[in-house]
Amino acid sequence: MVRAAVLPAVGSPLEITGIELPEPGPGQVRVRLAAAGVCHSDLSLSNGTMQVPVPAVLGHEGAGTVVSVGEGVTQVAPGDGVVLNWAPSCGSCHHCTIGEVWLCSSALKGAGRIHAVAEDGTELHPGLNVAAFAEETVVAANCVLPLPDGVPLTDAALLGCAVLTGYGAVHHSARVREGESVVVFGAGGVGLATLQSARIAGASTVVAVDVSPEKEELARRAGATEYVVASAITPKEIRKLTGGQGADVAVECVGRAETIRAAWESTRRGGRTTVVGIGGKDQQVTFNALELFHWGRTLSGCVYGNSDPARDLPVLAEHIRAGRLDLSALITGRIGLDGIPAAFEAMLAGKGGRALVVF
Repeated sequence: MVRAAVLPAVGSPLEITGIELPEPGPGQVRVRLAAAGVCHSDLSLSNGTMQVPVPAVLGHEGAGTVVSVGEGVTQVAPGDGVVLNWAPSCGSCHHCTIGEVWLCSSALKGAGRIHAVAEDGTELHPGLNVAAFAEETVVAANCVLPLPDGVPLTDAALLGCAVLTGYGAVHHSARVREGESVVVFGAGGVGLATLQSARIAGASTVVAVDVSPEKEELARRAGATEYVVASAITPKEIRKLTGGQGADVAVECVGRAETIRAAWESTRRGGRTTVVGIGGKDQQVTFNALELFHWGRTLSGCVYGNSDPARDLPVLAEHIRAGRLDLSALITGRIGLDGIPAAFEAMLAGKGGRALVVF
C-alpha cells in the first residue's frame, strides 16, 4: 500500500488514502516519486473542466526513481531517475506521423485503464496517465523519460508539464525571435516558466500581467522587465510599454475568455497570440470579421507547449546546467500530499507560483 491523493468523483474533495498498486506488467515501469507539481490542470480535472474517468489518482507532473520494470522494458532500469510524461505519443497516428506528437490521438488512452485499488476495494484510474500524486506509481514505459544529467531529481518534476509548456509556447508555438517584445498573461507556474523562456529567447521587453500585485517580485526574477496588474485597460498599458504598437507576442496562461481577448488586443498589428491556458466550454471569445482582417494577427492554441519531450528535455537540461533556466524559481511552496487541497485553493485565489509535493 502507498499513500495517494484520490479524486472520488468530479466536484468532490480529494481524499488522501492508501492504494494498492500492482507489480509492473509487460511494458510497464514502477516509479517511486521524488516530487510532483500541483498544476492547474489537476484542478481542472477535479472540477470537470477536463474530463477523465473517475475515481482517479490525480497528478501528472512528476519525477522519481525507477523501482522495478516489467518484461520488455529496456530503456530504463531500477535506480534510474526519470521524468514522467503524461502525454506519451503512439508514433503511428496521423499527427505523430507528420511530427505533431503533442496532438497524438492516443496520448490519453491510458487514463481509462485500471491503475490501482483503494483500501475499500474501489478500482481507480490514473488521471492523466501517470497518477503522480502518490508515493509510487506504475506507468507505461513510454510515460517515463530518463532524467538528464545535472538536473536535481526533485525540481525535475516541473519539466513534466510547466516548463515544457512554457518553453514550448515561446520557442515552438509563438517562435519568439531575439529583440521581440513579449507579454505573458498569468504568473503561475506555467507563466513563470514562459517568462524565463522569453528571456532565454532574447526578448527585449518582457511584460508580465497578473491579477495579484504580490507576484511582481516572482515575475521580475523570472525575467519580466515590466509588470502590469490586470485591469480593463491592460491592452492600453501594454501598448504604452511597447512604443505604442503592442507586443509582438502575447502568451495567455490563464484560460479565461477575458484574458484571451486582452492578450489578443495587446499584440501589435500582425502580432501573434498563443493560448496555453485551458478554459471551460462556457468561456466564449468573440471577434468581429472586420478586426480579424484589419489587425492581421495570428491566434493559436498550444497543447503541452507543442513539445516533443524526448527532443526538448535535453535542450532544457542544457539551459539548466548553464544557469539560464532556474527551476527552483518557479516553486513557491514545498508541501506534502495533505497540502494539495490548500494548493488548489491558492490557485483559485491567484496566489503563488508552483506548489511542489515532495515525498
